[in-house]
Amino acid sequence: MGMTRGHLWLLGTFAVLLVATWWDPIWPAEQALHNSLTLVALGVLGRVQKRRPMPVQTWAWALLFLALHTVAARWIYSYVPYDDWTSALFGVRLSEVFSWHRNHFDRLVHFAYGLCLAMMLRLKPLRSLEIVIATSALYELLEWVIAMTLGAETAEAYNGQQGDIWDPHKDMALALLGALVAVWSQAVAGRRTGAPVHSDSGFSRDFDSARESR
Repeated sequence: MGMTRGHLWLLGTFAVLLVATWWDPIWPAEQALHNSLTLVALGVLGRVQKRRPMPVQTWAWALLFLALHTVAARWIYSYVPYDDWTSALFGVRLSEVFSWHRNHFDRLVHFAYGLCLAMMLRLKPLRSLEIVIATSALYELLEWVIAMTLGAETAEAYNGQQGDIWDPHKDMALALLGALVAVWSQAVAGRRTGAPVHSDSGFSRDFDSARESR
Protein backbone atom coordinates (compact mmCIF):
# COMPACT_ATOMS: atom_id res chain seq x y z
CA MET A 1 0.00 0.00 0.00
CA GLY A 2 1.57 3.30 -1.11
CA MET A 3 0.14 6.77 -1.33
CA THR A 4 -3.58 6.33 -1.98
CA ARG A 5 -6.06 8.98 -3.00
CA GLY A 6 -6.91 9.42 0.67
CA HIS A 7 -3.27 10.10 1.57
CA LEU A 8 -2.93 12.62 -1.25
CA TRP A 9 -6.19 14.36 -0.35
CA LEU A 10 -5.10 14.81 3.25
CA LEU A 11 -1.65 16.00 2.22
CA GLY A 12 -3.12 18.43 -0.31
CA THR A 13 -5.55 19.86 2.23
CA PHE A 14 -2.72 20.38 4.70
CA ALA A 15 -0.59 22.03 2.00
CA VAL A 16 -3.39 24.53 1.32
CA LEU A 17 -3.56 25.36 5.04
CA LEU A 18 0.21 25.75 5.26
CA VAL A 19 0.31 28.13 2.31
CA ALA A 20 -2.67 30.10 3.64
CA THR A 21 -0.91 30.75 6.95
CA TRP A 22 1.87 32.46 5.02
CA TRP A 23 -0.44 35.09 3.51
CA ASP A 24 0.91 38.42 4.78
CA PRO A 25 2.81 36.86 7.73
CA ILE A 26 2.88 38.83 10.97
CA TRP A 27 6.14 37.39 12.38
CA PRO A 28 7.82 35.75 9.36
CA ALA A 29 11.13 34.83 11.02
CA GLU A 30 9.52 33.22 14.05
CA GLN A 31 6.89 31.50 11.92
CA ALA A 32 9.61 30.07 9.68
CA LEU A 33 11.41 28.72 12.73
CA HIS A 34 8.25 26.93 13.84
CA ASN A 35 7.52 25.65 10.33
CA SER A 36 11.00 24.17 10.03
CA LEU A 37 9.88 21.43 12.43
CA THR A 38 6.77 20.92 10.30
CA LEU A 39 8.95 20.26 7.26
CA VAL A 40 11.06 17.81 9.25
CA ALA A 41 7.91 15.96 10.37
CA LEU A 42 6.61 15.78 6.80
CA GLY A 43 9.97 14.40 5.68
CA VAL A 44 9.83 11.71 8.35
CA LEU A 45 6.27 10.79 7.36
CA GLY A 46 7.27 10.52 3.72
CA ARG A 47 10.29 8.36 4.51
CA VAL A 48 8.31 6.02 6.75
CA GLN A 49 5.52 5.80 4.17
CA LYS A 50 8.04 4.78 1.52
CA ARG A 51 9.62 2.10 3.70
CA ARG A 52 6.58 0.85 5.62
CA PRO A 53 3.28 2.18 4.25
CA MET A 54 0.89 3.56 6.85
CA PRO A 55 -2.91 3.61 6.61
CA VAL A 56 -4.80 6.81 5.89
CA GLN A 57 -5.97 7.02 9.51
CA THR A 58 -2.36 7.30 10.72
CA TRP A 59 -1.72 10.16 8.30
CA ALA A 60 -4.93 11.83 9.44
CA TRP A 61 -3.76 11.90 13.06
CA ALA A 62 -0.31 13.16 12.05
CA LEU A 63 -1.67 15.94 9.84
CA LEU A 64 -4.27 16.93 12.44
CA PHE A 65 -1.48 17.69 14.88
CA LEU A 66 0.61 19.44 12.22
CA ALA A 67 -2.42 21.52 11.24
CA LEU A 68 -2.83 22.77 14.82
CA HIS A 69 0.88 23.48 15.02
CA THR A 70 0.76 25.34 11.70
CA VAL A 71 -2.13 27.53 12.82
CA ALA A 72 -0.32 28.26 16.08
CA ALA A 73 2.88 29.12 14.20
CA ARG A 74 1.04 31.83 12.28
CA TRP A 75 0.56 33.70 15.57
CA ILE A 76 3.74 32.31 17.22
CA TYR A 77 1.52 30.45 19.68
CA SER A 78 1.26 33.31 22.20
CA TYR A 79 -1.13 35.39 20.11
CA VAL A 80 -3.58 32.93 18.52
CA PRO A 81 -6.84 34.95 18.44
CA TYR A 82 -9.17 32.19 19.61
CA ASP A 83 -11.12 34.68 21.73
CA ASP A 84 -12.00 36.61 18.58
CA TRP A 85 -13.01 33.36 16.86
CA THR A 86 -15.28 32.15 19.65
CA SER A 87 -16.75 35.63 20.04
CA ALA A 88 -17.62 35.77 16.33
CA LEU A 89 -19.06 32.24 16.32
CA PHE A 90 -20.71 31.92 19.74
CA GLY A 91 -20.70 35.40 21.26
CA VAL A 92 -18.37 34.42 24.11
CA ARG A 93 -14.69 34.92 24.81
CA LEU A 94 -13.02 31.89 26.37
CA SER A 95 -10.56 33.96 28.39
CA GLU A 96 -13.44 35.77 30.07
CA VAL A 97 -15.44 32.59 30.68
CA PHE A 98 -12.52 30.73 32.30
CA SER A 99 -10.70 33.79 33.72
CA TRP A 100 -7.58 33.01 31.72
CA HIS A 101 -4.68 35.46 31.92
CA ARG A 102 -2.56 33.94 29.16
CA ASN A 103 -3.06 32.47 25.71
CA HIS A 104 -3.68 28.72 26.10
CA PHE A 105 -3.50 27.56 22.49
CA ASP A 106 -0.08 26.07 23.17
CA ARG A 107 -1.65 23.88 25.86
CA LEU A 108 -4.12 22.53 23.28
CA VAL A 109 -1.31 21.73 20.85
CA HIS A 110 0.73 19.85 23.48
CA PHE A 111 -2.36 17.86 24.50
CA ALA A 112 -3.00 17.11 20.81
CA TYR A 113 0.60 15.95 20.41
CA GLY A 114 0.18 13.22 23.00
CA LEU A 115 -3.25 12.25 21.72
CA CYS A 116 -2.31 12.13 18.03
CA LEU A 117 1.05 10.40 18.49
CA ALA A 118 -0.44 7.67 20.69
CA MET A 119 -3.27 7.17 18.18
CA MET A 120 -0.67 6.88 15.42
CA LEU A 121 1.54 4.42 17.27
CA ARG A 122 -1.20 2.12 18.61
CA LEU A 123 1.38 0.28 20.68
CA LYS A 124 0.91 -1.35 24.04
CA PRO A 125 -0.26 1.41 26.42
CA LEU A 126 2.88 1.78 28.52
CA ARG A 127 5.09 1.87 25.45
CA SER A 128 2.99 4.62 23.87
CA LEU A 129 3.13 6.64 27.08
CA GLU A 130 6.90 6.20 27.31
CA ILE A 131 7.41 7.46 23.75
CA VAL A 132 5.13 10.45 24.21
CA ILE A 133 6.70 11.61 27.47
CA ALA A 134 10.24 10.98 26.19
CA THR A 135 9.75 12.94 22.96
CA SER A 136 7.96 15.71 24.87
CA ALA A 137 10.95 16.00 27.20
CA LEU A 138 13.32 16.14 24.21
CA TYR A 139 11.28 18.99 22.73
CA GLU A 140 11.40 20.93 26.00
CA LEU A 141 15.17 20.46 26.03
CA LEU A 142 15.23 21.89 22.49
CA GLU A 143 13.35 24.93 23.75
CA TRP A 144 15.91 25.27 26.55
CA VAL A 145 18.76 25.22 23.99
CA ILE A 146 16.95 27.90 21.96
CA ALA A 147 16.52 30.01 25.08
CA MET A 148 20.24 29.70 25.85
CA THR A 149 21.55 30.37 22.33
CA LEU A 150 19.19 32.89 20.74
CA GLY A 151 18.36 36.40 21.82
CA ALA A 152 15.86 36.84 24.64
CA GLU A 153 13.10 38.22 22.39
CA THR A 154 13.53 35.51 19.75
CA ALA A 155 13.62 32.77 22.38
CA GLU A 156 10.46 34.06 24.06
CA ALA A 157 8.71 34.41 20.70
CA TYR A 158 9.51 30.78 19.88
CA ASN A 159 9.05 29.19 23.29
CA GLY A 160 5.96 31.18 24.24
CA GLN A 161 6.27 30.67 27.98
CA GLN A 162 4.38 33.90 28.60
CA GLY A 163 6.03 34.33 31.98
CA ASP A 164 5.10 30.87 33.29
CA ILE A 165 8.15 29.25 34.90
CA TRP A 166 6.30 25.91 34.98
CA ASP A 167 5.46 26.01 31.28
CA PRO A 168 7.65 22.99 30.26
CA HIS A 169 6.21 20.86 33.06
CA LYS A 170 2.63 21.72 32.14
CA ASP A 171 3.30 21.06 28.45
CA MET A 172 4.68 17.60 29.17
CA ALA A 173 1.83 16.84 31.56
CA LEU A 174 -0.74 17.77 28.91
CA ALA A 175 1.01 15.63 26.29
CA LEU A 176 0.89 12.72 28.74
CA LEU A 177 -2.79 13.40 29.40
CA GLY A 178 -3.49 13.35 25.68
CA ALA A 179 -1.70 10.02 25.37
CA LEU A 180 -3.69 8.62 28.29
CA VAL A 181 -6.93 9.63 26.57
CA ALA A 182 -5.74 7.91 23.39
CA VAL A 183 -4.77 4.60 25.01
CA TRP A 184 -7.97 4.60 27.07
CA SER A 185 -10.10 5.11 23.94
CA GLN A 186 -8.17 2.38 22.15
CA ALA A 187 -8.74 -0.01 25.05
CA VAL A 188 -12.48 0.78 25.11
CA ALA A 189 -12.75 0.31 21.34
CA GLY A 190 -10.80 -2.95 21.58
CA ARG A 191 -13.11 -4.37 24.23
CA ARG A 192 -16.19 -3.45 22.19
CA THR A 193 -14.93 -4.96 18.94
CA GLY A 194 -12.76 -7.74 20.30
CA ALA A 195 -9.88 -6.46 18.18
CA PRO A 196 -6.38 -6.06 19.65
CA VAL A 197 -5.23 -2.53 20.54
CA HIS A 198 -1.82 -3.09 18.93
CA SER A 199 -1.78 -2.15 15.26
CA ASP A 200 0.54 -3.33 12.48
CA SER A 201 0.94 0.21 11.17
CA GLY A 202 4.25 1.47 9.84
CA PHE A 203 5.06 3.45 12.97
CA SER A 204 4.37 0.57 15.33
CA ARG A 205 6.41 -1.87 13.25
CA ASP A 206 9.33 0.56 13.16
CA PHE A 207 9.34 0.96 16.94
CA ASP A 208 9.03 -2.80 17.45
CA SER A 209 11.91 -3.45 15.04
CA ALA A 210 14.11 -0.88 16.77
CA ARG A 211 13.35 -2.44 20.15
CA GLU A 212 14.11 -5.98 18.97
CA SER A 213 17.41 -4.93 17.40
CA ARG A 214 18.80 -3.60 20.70
